[in-house]
Amino acid sequence: MSTLHIGIISKTDFAKRSIAIAKGQYIPRKDEPKVWFESLKSVSQVLSIENRELLKLIIKHQPKSLAELEQLTERKKSNLSRTLKTLARYGIVELPKDAGGKLAPVVKATDFKIEFGIDG
Repeated sequence: MSTLHIGIISKTDFAKRSIAIAKGQYIPRKDEPKVWFESLKSVSQVLSIENRELLKLIIKHQPKSLAELEQLTERKKSNLSRTLKTLARYGIVELPKDAGGKLAPVVKATDFKIEFGIDG
């Protein structure tokens, strides 16, 4: 498990940054965030208390399937699936399939470093 470096940037500034990178006008520093959110509010939704508790539970019990995680959490499978896909999109969890095709969530990031500024 590792530290996930998160950046906060507006959609407009993210688009400008992406274009500059594509044109070779800007080369990101190695220590820059790899994951970007539009606001602290969106970060707090993804890293809510409930989701942090879910991550702790996954680490502690290492469930071998969503069904097992469903039993541990008493949350519906559809809710868990949606939450885990969101966490996976940001690199917080990984959802590898076992030989039988079952998803077994694995926590990849346990610490978070958030970087942002107030100027555009």
